[in-house]
Amino acid sequence: MRKLTSLIAAATLLFAGFVLAVAEEEEAEQAGPRHAGLIEMRGAIGPATSDFFLRSLQKATDQGMSLFIIEMDTPGGLDSAMRDIIKGILGSSIPVVTYVSPSGSRAASAGTYILYASHVAAMAPATNLGAATPVQIGGAPPAPEKEKEKKKPKDEKSDDDEADEEDETDEESDAEPAAGSTAMERKAVNDAIAYIRGLAELRGRNAEWAEKAVREAASLSAEKAAEQNVVDLVANNLSDLLVAIDGRTVSVNDQDLELATAGIIIDRFEPDWRTKLLSVITDPNVAYLLMLVGIYGLIFEGYNPGAIVPGVVGAICILLALFAFQVLPVNYAGLALILLGVILMIAEAFVPSFGALGIGGIIAFVIGSVILIDSDVPGFSVSKPLIGAIALFASLLIMAIIYFATKMRFRPAVSGKSSMIGATGEATVDFEGEGEGEGRVFVLGELWNAIAHTPIKKGQKVTINRIDGLLLHVEPKEQ
Repeated sequence: MRKLTSLIAAATLLFAGFVLAVAEEEEAEQAGPRHAGLIEMRGAIGPATSDFFLRSLQKATDQGMSLFIIEMDTPGGLDSAMRDIIKGILGSSIPVVTYVSPSGSRAASAGTYILYASHVAAMAPATNLGAATPVQIGGAPPAPEKEKEKKKPKDEKSDDDEADEEDETDEESDAEPAAGSTAMERKAVNDAIAYIRGLAELRGRNAEWAEKAVREAASLSAEKAAEQNVVDLVANNLSDLLVAIDGRTVSVNDQDLELATAGIIIDRFEPDWRTKLLSVITDPNVAYLLMLVGIYGLIFEGYNPGAIVPGVVGAICILLALFAFQVLPVNYAGLALILLGVILMIAEAFVPSFGALGIGGIIAFVIGSVILIDSDVPGFSVSKPLIGAIALFASLLIMAIIYFATKMRFRPAVSGKSSMIGATGEATVDFEGEGEGEGRVFVLGELWNAIAHTPIKKGQKVTINRIDGLLLHVEPKEQ
């Protein structure tokens, strides 16, 4: 009887399990296929990149997608944009997978931090990451000179002094290398180390190498990164990646979640017009040109009130440039030098300095352009050929102003009495009188009294030699 009861209970459990499995399968079929969102993160990471990422991640969450993938290839970027992206990853309710792809790509500087923050970090073969040392924006102040201790001559050193020097040498050799020569640099490096170590400990990755990537700008290839537990795996392509992470358990908002990526459908999110516009405006070269167009437009409107077009175009361009500079690493000393250079070059056209103002303006303009945006930030610097081209154009403009101004000094007068010397007129009467004949001539649209030392007939062409008050001295024009 007991055996029969046990058999019935076992059969009931098997039947219940079968029914539950069928119900789960039907529920999965009714829910439809699983989807994953994917974006490409290429080039320097800036405000446009972080805005696009956050909006895409929110869209994937709202659509009920089960995974979000970042295909990355970046040299780094701005710290503020990087931290916005990492905050989005850490607060995401769906797993975020960062995949450094295709082969030949990199996740340098800011890309390394994002890779460490992701729930799954993967790389394609022949890719690399690292070089995560922060660089200061806008130029660093000179390091304070340390007071050098006067050393005794070798012959005068005592045995105690030599022993002390040996102890100091041993202590220096055991100490860690200094991370930055100034207090500001050390602050930035230590802050970055604490930040990336926190991300590494959160995801269970190699925190020691993370610190090395910041302190010493170390880099690793994909294979070495996987061996040293810097990333989770190496995958040849996206399909291999989805197969490799299927069934992997990750922690999302303190809850363990098993990834089900087999057969998942990938939905690629493309940048919209807003992201493309932000990317164009915040490009340092475009922001630089917008600023120049805006300055010249407002200046031309000031010199020609009512022209309207230069003022409208200049106002729009200067506002766009100010927005771009708000989110770019701008050195305001460079911006001030550019403004000074433009003012000096414009003043050259109105002040007879024979090129002194113009040359000084070009020098200030070039120096300001070079230091306007810190070239140490990857992907955020003004192109040197662009600076050279604009400086060359400004130089040619100054030379043209000097040339035409010099040429004008030797041109004959075009207004007033002086402009009539050498002009051609026509006699309206016969000149009468002995020695000096008197009559009238029509010249430059007016009738003038004139005298001549030779006979002149009516209708004859004459040339004006000089002017006495309102009396012209003329002579017959040679045919």
